[in-house]
Amino acid sequence: MSLIAKIFGTGGKNAKAPTTQDAIQKLRETEEMLAKKQDFLEKKIDQELMTAKKNGTKNKRVALQALKRKKRYEKQLHQIDGTLSTIEFQRDALENANTNTEVLRNMGFAAKALQAAHQTIDVDNVHDLMDDITEQQELAQEISDAISRPVGFGEDYDEDVLMAELEDLEQEELDKNLLEIQGTEDVPLPSVPSTSLPARPAKKEEDEDDMAELEAWAAN
Repeated sequence: MSLIAKIFGTGGKNAKAPTTQDAIQKLRETEEMLAKKQDFLEKKIDQELMTAKKNGTKNKRVALQALKRKKRYEKQLHQIDGTLSTIEFQRDALENANTNTEVLRNMGFAAKALQAAHQTIDVDNVHDLMDDITEQQELAQEISDAISRPVGFGEDYDEDVLMAELEDLEQEELDKNLLEIQGTEDVPLPSVPSTSLPARPAKKEEDEDDMAELEAWAAN
């Protein structure tokens, strides 16, 4: 039997090991107890220091005794600091172990759930399911197209009637343009210039000049 088992009475094959949660809680309680002891020792150190300062060399025996007690309290305080550091390290290790245990437990639970889900689904089932989905989507598209197509709602018009109406509209637009052009005849014309143009020589005089010029050329 180990020393820890002898001290805490946890030996034996049938003894149940404590859980990490229980151990963490015990360590926290121990930390709180040691923290209170720290406060007590710090106050005692301050008191002994004040006693030593108060007596000084006037009462050397009392001052020395106070300093000795102060040193003893400081040693205890130092030991408690080391113990708290060890407990903190152990508590951190337990908390990490507890986290890892919980993570592994949840991962195992998820693995079992995944395995159970895959027992009812194989690759062939997945392909069949995807084919069904594709078929239903195509059917839904055909239904949507059929619903949105305007059939049998009074829109079956005679194309000849529509063409005649279109020609009437074009003729109406042409007549409108002709009326606009005829309306421009009322626009006033520019006034006639008041200055007289130079008089044009008579036809006879022009012929006589041409003959005189021809006779002069022949004489030369």
